Parts: sequence; structure tokens; C-alpha cells
Amino acid sequence: MNWLSIFEVVYTVVLIFVCFRIILDTRSITKSLAYLLFAIFVPFAGIIFYFLFGINYRTRKMYSKKLVDDDELSARLNKQIYQYSRKTLDESDAAVQSNKELAFMLLKETLSPLTANNSVKILVNGENKFPEVLKALKEAKNHIHLEYYIYEDDEIGREIEQILIQKAKEGVAVRFIYDDFGSRSIRRTLARRLNENGVKAFPFLRIYFIALANRLNYRNHRKIIVIDGKTAFVGGINVDDRYINKDKNKTFWRDTHLRIDGPGIQYLQYLFFCDWNFCADEKLHPDQHFFPPEHALPVNGKKIVQIAASGPDSGAPAILFSILQAIGLATKEILITTPYFIPGDGLLDALTIASLSGVKVKMLVPGISDSILVNAAARSYYIDLMRRGVEIYLYNKGFVHAKTMVTDNNIAMIGTANMDSRSFDLNFEVNAIVYDSETADELRAIFYDDLKDAEKIDFHIWRKRPVYKQFFEKAARLVSPLL
Repeated sequence: MNWLSIFEVVYTVVLIFVCFRIILDTRSITKSLAYLLFAIFVPFAGIIFYFLFGINYRTRKMYSKKLVDDDELSARLNKQIYQYSRKTLDESDAAVQSNKELAFMLLKETLSPLTANNSVKILVNGENKFPEVLKALKEAKNHIHLEYYIYEDDEIGREIEQILIQKAKEGVAVRFIYDDFGSRSIRRTLARRLNENGVKAFPFLRIYFIALANRLNYRNHRKIIVIDGKTAFVGGINVDDRYINKDKNKTFWRDTHLRIDGPGIQYLQYLFFCDWNFCADEKLHPDQHFFPPEHALPVNGKKIVQIAASGPDSGAPAILFSILQAIGLATKEILITTPYFIPGDGLLDALTIASLSGVKVKMLVPGISDSILVNAAARSYYIDLMRRGVEIYLYNKGFVHAKTMVTDNNIAMIGTANMDSRSFDLNFEVNAIVYDSETADELRAIFYDDLKDAEKIDFHIWRKRPVYKQFFEKAARLVSPLL
């Protein structure tokens, strides 16, 4: 009995400490309450779960994003970025002027410049992305930087591998960051072969069992390629044969990527530098090879591009802020495609307000999902949105994995971030924003083309679904802050 009493006292002290830490450490009230209840009412498991998945690094930042040690030089560079962005804004058309608050918000929060003279190309699905990527990689002259959440040792993975090895033998510097969880299958295979053949490949946040609690929950979900500081690719498509819709694939994967040529890629380069300096055994320093001056870039486009990025390394959820701002500035139409939809109160309220204000809001979400629990939690939100006039469509041709948004035929967003708390708070994510009516029209046309393979949810039929389905969705919603 004495040992039992001692154990009870120790457990109570530990529980009080954990509850105290949850209250101090978790920014979201909803998430704090979820972790508190789980820790209190699920002995041992609740505490372990919090230390595995609940620690909030945003309050202390995971690493410094400072690339220039000279404070005076850094201040001059920051001033130049502001001046350049102001000049871009002053010379821009209505697509930017009507969303200047969004541009300034990202500039002020993340120092992401508003860049002009870009060319962009929307790439639908892997069968359109990878030919562009392979061609661009083969043309590299100075360096190739890749950063991927999922990279598989399959047909397309090995094809890219061979190009990277060949370019390394030609003297091109090739650097590759892979997420140690998402790309765990290549740790001892493809990644090792790359390192043995002149490609520098490093895992992001290497997972060791003893450090699992600190690292498993914070994943690098970015998909970035930067070539010679001039060309970049960003979007939702990982390096995986699943994204190439061949006959052997059981499920059709619908996804969207973006190619950017011009100064708009430099913030993507900056993100790669920050991530590389954090996870690799060498430090990169910015120079004109990596960040060529604008006059050295070919001017073959007129698109204005800005990058939104956030993660545990940033002080605020800039991607969430950019989405909320774009929704708030919309006056006519909002078109959203997302595979995972677990909104916080802010996003839910923003969509509701927009719809009630007369803005047409349409969402394309999976009819076929790769996660039963996440999909169930998402479906629990649909009834509230539809009641306020939001139209929701279930994509039934396959699994829709694209993360895009179009507002007012002015803004096109394409990136890696899902509309859920994991993307906004936990993962390292990146979205490209194109302020251009032509690009927005193209992405809008793609959205409406996807609706041909989707079914609009009927509000009256949806609310009459069997009670057991609604109960499961509501139960999944209860744990959605932890997903």
C-alpha cells in the first residue's frame, strides 16, 4: 500500500506539471482543452500522447532563419526588399491593387517580397509535372536544390535519381532534403546511393526512437525544387508513381503543381537555405549564384508572384493568415480545393462570413479519401457551412490531393498546405500566390472542370443521413484538434 500511495502522489504531481505545461505551451484554446481532457481522463496514455504530439515549438522557434550575420547588411537588404515590393505594387494592375493588404501582410510578417516579371505554368497531375521537372533538371548548370516530404524509390524516383547523379558528375552542386518520416523508405536505399554518387542528401529532423517525442509531430511537408536560382517548382505533388495516373494505379490521383521562372523563386531558395542550414552538415551562404540579380534573369513573363510560408520556425501562421486575408478581400467568388479540411474557428468563420455577404463559396473535397478518421472529421463541418450557403462538392473520380484557392479571378494560390490545423501550426509548408487574372482564370477553369467528376452535396439529404454516421463524424471532430 505504501508503494501504491507513493506512486499515486508521483503520478498526481506529474499530471499537474503536464496540465500546467499544456496551459502555458498550447496557443489554441480548443487544442489546450483537448489535451487537458485527454491527459486527465486517459491515464498515462494521455500524458504520453501530449509529449509525442502536443509540444508547441512555435513559441520558441525550431531554428533561426537568419542567413546574414552582419546586422547592418541585413537591415539594408530588408530595406531593399521593401522598396522593391513597393515599386512592384505601384506598377501593378487591379489584381494586385485589390489585394494589396494581403501582399503587405506577408511582406511585413515574413519579409516575402512581391516580385514582378515572372512566368508561371500550372501543372495538372504528375503526368504533366514530371516531364517539366526532368527537362529542367537536365538543363541545370550550377546547382539543383530539392526538398520533398515524400520521395519514393520507384520508377519516377529512380529516373530523377539518375539525372541528379549525372548532374553531380558534371560538376553541378546537387542538394536534397527529404523528410525522415514521409520519405522513410529511402533512408537506406536511394538516399544512400545519392550520397555515394556525389549528391548531398540529408533528412529533415532525423527520427531517433529516443527523440521521437520531439520530432515526429513536426514534419517538412514542403515540395520545392530550385534550379540555378532561376527556375522553381512548388505544389502538392510528391515524387511518387501514384501521382502519375498510369493503368497500373488503382486510384486516380488529382493534384496541382506550379512552375515559376523569375525572381519569384528567390524566396523558395531562401526557404531551402534555412532548412538546409538546419539539417545538413554544411552551411550555405547567399551569393549571386544562388540569388542572381534581377537583370541577370531572363524576362519572359509579367506575372506577379509572392510566397507564403510558415512552420514551427515562424512566429505566426502566415499561411493561415494569407488564406484568411484573401477570403476577407474577396467580393465575388472563392474556389477552394483541399484534400483535408479541419478548419479552426477563424477559417470556419471567414468562410461563413464571406458566404453570408453574398460571395459565392465553392469547395471541392474528397469523396474518396486516404484517411477515414480525417475525412469523417472534415464531414462534420459541412452541414454548418452548407446551412450558410457554401457549396461543397465530393470528388469521385479518385483522390483529390490538390491544395489550391482562387478568389475573384485575381488570385491563384497553389501550394503544399492543407486546410487543417496540422498544416497551419505543425508542418513546414509553402504556398505560391500569383496575383494575375489570366492565371486565376486558368485555375478557375481547372476547378470547374474537376466539378464534372464531382457530386454536389444536397443539404437536405446530407442532414438526414443515418445517426450512426453523424455520430462517428462528430466523435472524430472531437479529436480533430489532435489530428
